[in-house]
Amino acid sequence: MKVTKLVSTCDVTECPTIYVTDRGTFLVQGETPTDHGLEIPVELIQKAIRDNLI
Repeated sequence: MKVTKLVSTCDVTECPTIYVTDRGTFLVQGETPTDHGLEIPVELIQKAIRDNLI
Protein backbone atom coordinates (compact mmCIF):
# COMPACT_ATOMS: atom_id res chain seq x y z
CA MET A 1 0.00 0.00 0.00
CA LYS A 2 1.34 3.43 -0.95
CA VAL A 3 0.72 6.17 1.64
CA THR A 4 1.03 9.90 0.90
CA LYS A 5 1.05 12.58 3.62
CA LEU A 6 -1.63 15.21 2.98
CA VAL A 7 -1.50 17.51 5.97
CA SER A 8 0.09 17.56 9.42
CA THR A 9 0.37 19.80 12.45
CA CYS A 10 4.19 19.61 12.43
CA ASP A 11 7.20 18.17 10.60
CA VAL A 12 8.12 15.34 12.99
CA THR A 13 6.67 11.82 12.95
CA GLU A 14 4.58 11.92 16.14
CA CYS A 15 2.08 14.66 15.20
CA PRO A 16 -1.58 14.47 14.13
CA THR A 17 -1.46 13.80 10.39
CA ILE A 18 -3.83 12.83 7.57
CA TYR A 19 -2.57 10.49 4.83
CA VAL A 20 -4.22 9.18 1.65
CA THR A 21 -3.58 5.66 0.36
CA ASP A 22 -3.48 4.23 -3.13
CA ARG A 23 -6.60 2.25 -2.15
CA GLY A 24 -8.70 5.42 -1.99
CA THR A 25 -8.75 5.54 1.81
CA PHE A 26 -7.49 7.93 4.49
CA LEU A 27 -5.18 7.08 7.37
CA VAL A 28 -5.38 9.36 10.39
CA GLN A 29 -2.62 9.64 12.95
CA GLY A 30 -3.68 11.36 16.14
CA GLU A 31 -2.83 11.67 19.79
CA THR A 32 -4.18 9.34 22.45
CA PRO A 33 -5.40 11.23 25.52
CA THR A 34 -5.38 9.27 28.76
CA ASP A 35 -9.16 9.52 29.28
CA HIS A 36 -10.60 8.53 25.88
CA GLY A 37 -9.81 7.47 22.28
CA LEU A 38 -7.78 8.89 19.44
CA GLU A 39 -8.24 12.56 18.57
CA ILE A 40 -6.99 15.06 16.00
CA PRO A 41 -7.37 18.84 16.06
CA VAL A 42 -10.27 20.38 14.12
CA GLU A 43 -7.75 22.76 12.53
CA LEU A 44 -6.10 19.80 10.78
CA ILE A 45 -9.32 18.92 8.92
CA GLN A 46 -9.98 22.60 8.17
CA LYS A 47 -6.48 23.00 6.70
CA ALA A 48 -6.92 19.92 4.51
CA ILE A 49 -10.23 21.26 3.18
CA ARG A 50 -8.88 24.81 2.73
CA ASP A 51 -5.88 23.46 0.77
CA ASN A 52 -8.24 21.33 -1.40
CA LEU A 53 -6.56 18.12 -0.25
CA ILE A 54 -9.81 16.33 0.66
